This record gives sequence, structure tokens and C-alpha cells, in this order.
Amino acid sequence: MLKLTLNSQTNMNKLILFLFVFLLLLASCKTEKITDIQPNTVLPSPQQLAYQKMEMVGFIHFTVNTYTDKEWGYGDESPEIFNPTKLDAEQWVLTAKAGGMKELILTAKHHDGFCLWPSKFTEHSVKNSPYKNGEGDVVKEFVDACHKHGLKVGLYLSPWDRNHAEYGTPEYITYYRNQLKELLTNYGEINEIWFDGANGGDGFYGGANEERKIDRETYYDWKNTFALVKELQPNILIFSDAGPNIRWVGNEHGHAGQTFWSTINADKLTIGGSMSDYLNIGESNGNAWLIGQCDVSIRPGWFYHETQDSLVKSPKELVDIYYKSVGRNGVLLVNLPPNKEGLLYDTDINNLKGFKQIIDHTFETNLIKEASINASNYRLDDDYFSPNNLLDENPNTYWATDDNMVSAELVIETEKPVTFNRLMLQEPIKFGQRIQGFEILANINNEWKTIAKETTIGYKRLLQTEKITTNQIKLKIMKTNNVPALSSFEVYYAKEE
Repeated sequence: MLKLTLNSQTNMNKLILFLFVFLLLLASCKTEKITDIQPNTVLPSPQQLAYQKMEMVGFIHFTVNTYTDKEWGYGDESPEIFNPTKLDAEQWVLTAKAGGMKELILTAKHHDGFCLWPSKFTEHSVKNSPYKNGEGDVVKEFVDACHKHGLKVGLYLSPWDRNHAEYGTPEYITYYRNQLKELLTNYGEINEIWFDGANGGDGFYGGANEERKIDRETYYDWKNTFALVKELQPNILIFSDAGPNIRWVGNEHGHAGQTFWSTINADKLTIGGSMSDYLNIGESNGNAWLIGQCDVSIRPGWFYHETQDSLVKSPKELVDIYYKSVGRNGVLLVNLPPNKEGLLYDTDINNLKGFKQIIDHTFETNLIKEASINASNYRLDDDYFSPNNLLDENPNTYWATDDNMVSAELVIETEKPVTFNRLMLQEPIKFGQRIQGFEILANINNEWKTIAKETTIGYKRLLQTEKITTNQIKLKIMKTNNVPALSSFEVYYAKEE
């Protein structure tokens, strides 16, 4: 009897152990099943992801040009003309912040070579101006104001210098790097450094008054200059025609391409010599991830000119640019030039505020947040990849298909018809940019009608449509370079402002 009891107890223990192991295996299988989709080969860095999410940044163009009424100074300007009697960097920063910008960039030195900080390597500097009796440092005031009000900081140091006597020689590269060291070591954290492609031409050059040409592919030794920048500020992002983190989009209208890839072939790019059309599109199988920065000035010029006070872009014009930049997977950069007093002009301030109000009102209410949604396929039939993730307004969740899918359909249905004229789609770009072709249809009078047909999506795609009323919207993804995936699908109505 005792023996039987012991055996029964032993068997029970074995059964419990078996069940425990079985449950562990089930849990293990479940955990193994819920794995994220396979990422593309080329991906954004964490810093690039954070930059893209800012969506809007600003530029402050301010130097001796503001006083000579020029766009490009010749380099022979006297520091004596620089005297902004009411300069208020906090006004610049607060205006940018109110306009939706998360970062502001300052022209620490433009092509004229005049430095807005007291550089010890040149006399062509604010230290020899009447501003604060030669004790001023505009860069410091700017950086401090940005940090005080929570904006990230960018600085622009023109590679071309029409004032410096040694421009075009190897000695100038030493000078240029010395100034980079000043800017990137004396002002705390700098988030972006901005290089453009204006390289060489006629200038003062210390009194030579001549034209100087350089080999833009080799002269600056950009590889080592970039390495210096990263050594001084490891988390900084570098902008130029060729990246390596952020790229120009080939125009100064603020427009990304109708098709726009964050991926591009870096081997085809040269700072100051890249093809504008290529920069404006990129390519699906590019070997580098370079965020597209869409730069535009709120005025016709980049520096303040009194004659342009009536030509400031209207809120509606800025909204249109927003759709063609942020709405096409880019980051919008808007330039705000201070006047001779060192203040932003009232019209510039008010128009930027008006723009922000329109954007805020337009994207205030997602009309399909409570809708039902069905997909032709979702990965492993697991809720982790459910199409419902598109409606939860959480950028970290997403819908994706099984591995063997290269196309898919979604149908969104609302309980009552909704009226809309704006659509927003987003990809989970931490896994890469995938979608190459899609179409959106609406069920109107029991007939599916195409209301939009485009190519790329990326971080964000905003679509403007005619006024449509329906309770069914269909998304057809027709072509991808990997498993289709989306993180958001939202619908809005923009009122006439």
C-alpha cells in the first residue's frame, strides 16, 4: 500500500513537472513568434530618427550683409557697420518655438567671412564691431537662448571665405578647422553643423580682389573635417549636399520630390557638386540614409531687406510648403532673418504664427480614430501586427504582413460617414523605408473611386484631396522593397482659413 502511494506521488510529481515544462515551451514559442519584422539593410541612426520627428527647424541669417543690403558679402565689409542696437536672441528663439520649430541654426560665419563670435583667429569679427563695444558674442547669446527655451542648436560655418587672404591654400583649411574647434568646444552641446556647397569665386581675399577656384572634391578634405566634428561633438548631425547625416533636397523652395527616399547612394554625392534632381528623389536601394532637409526662407532673400517687407510668405504659402516637405518625408527648414536692429520683423512673426495655427487646427481631430479596420493579411495573425495599430496614434506600434507578401489591402470603415480632405500615412522607419507604390480609394455611392495614387511614404506622407464624404476608405499597397509595414493611417478635415 505504501509502495503504491509513493509511486502515485512520484507520477504526480512527474506530471506536474511535465506540465510546467510544457507551459514554458508554449511561452517560449509565443515569445519567439512575436518578433519584429526583418529590417532593411540601410536604416536611420537613433539621432536621425529623433531629428526626423522634429519635423521643423529654423535658420537665422544675420551678418554684415544685413547692413549692406546684400545676399553674399564680398568680404571687404568693415566690422564697424555691424551694430544691432536691440538684438534679442530670445525673441528669435521664442518666435521659432511658437512656429513649431524644434531647432534653430545660426550663420556663425557666412561667405563674407565675418564671424559673429570673437574668434581669436581673425580680426574680421564681432570683436572689432561697435556691438557691445567689441565685447559681444552673438553665438553665445544665441546658444544660451536656445538652451534656455528648449530648442536644439545648429551652427553654420561657410566653407567659402571671401575675406580670408589664404583661402584656396592648405593654410586656410587649418584656419577653418580652428574655427570649428572654437564653435564646437566653447558653447556646450551643438546638435547640427551646417555646410553648404558655395565654394570659390571672386572675393576680397585680404585685399587681393581676385577670383579663386578650388577643387571641391579634394580641397576641404571633408573626411577628416567630419571626423574632427564628430570627435568634438559625438552626437552632432552633419548637413551638406552629401550628408553624412542630413542632405539638401536640391532646391531652396522647401520642396521634396513627389517621390522621396531617405535612402540615397552616397557614392554619387559631392558637396557643392551633387545633381539637384537626384538629391530631390534619392533611391530605394541607396547605400546611405540621409534625411532630406527642405530649406526655404520666409522672404525672397535669406538676409533681411527692407524692400521685401511686403513679400513675406503668407501663412497659406507656408502651409503649402509644409505639405511638400514634411508631408513628403522631409524636414522643413524655414529661415527667419533679423533686421538691422537685431529683431525679427512683425510680419514674419505673425505669418509664422498664422501658419502654425492652421497646421494645429487641421491635424487636431483624427476622424477615423474609432473606426474598424481590416487587412487582407497581417503577420502571423498576431495582434502585435494587427491593422488596429494604425489607429491607436502610437508611433511605436505598427501593422505588417507575412514575409511572403509584397502587396496588401486595408479597408477602414466608420459607423457614420465622415467628411475629409487630408490623409496622413506613416511607416515605422526604424525598420527602413519600404513602400514604393500605393493607392487610396473611397467608397462613394457604392463605387470605389481612387482619391490618391502615390509612390513613397517614409516617416510621414500628407495627402490633400478634394472634399470627400464616405464611411469606407481603402488603402492598396501595390509595390514594396520588403514586407509592407505602416505605423499610422489618419484622416482629417482642413477648413478654409
